[in-house]
Amino acid sequence: MPKRILLVLACLSVFSAIVLAADLTGKWVAQVPGRDGQTRETVFTFKQDGGALTGSMTGRQGREIPIADGKISGDAISFTVTMERGGNTIQWNYSGKVSGDEIQMKREGGQGEPRQFVAKRGR
Repeated sequence: MPKRILLVLACLSVFSAIVLAADLTGKWVAQVPGRDGQTRETVFTFKQDGGALTGSMTGRQGREIPIADGKISGDAISFTVTMERGGNTIQWNYSGKVSGDEIQMKREGGQGEPRQFVAKRGR
């Protein structure tokens, strides 16, 4: 009997985490630091479907770049962005932690050091 109660509580806990997870669908705006120390406004447009995350981000000149391999698990998100620049393929790996209307994000890969920034839900 105690095993059954623990199993039920574990299932309820997992279900609650899924139900309470924020829906990330929509626009998120961030000031992303660049190599030159200047920040650039970047808009992420996300569509969440359960644990899958799709969408795009705006790059330089307002060009939309699709995100790939998007995942959501609890309050953690991750995705990749691949761009062509000057004949070279550049891939960035993004990860983050959702807290209300903010995502504490980290970008790694590409050229340069990892960058940390905050994306806020667009209004």
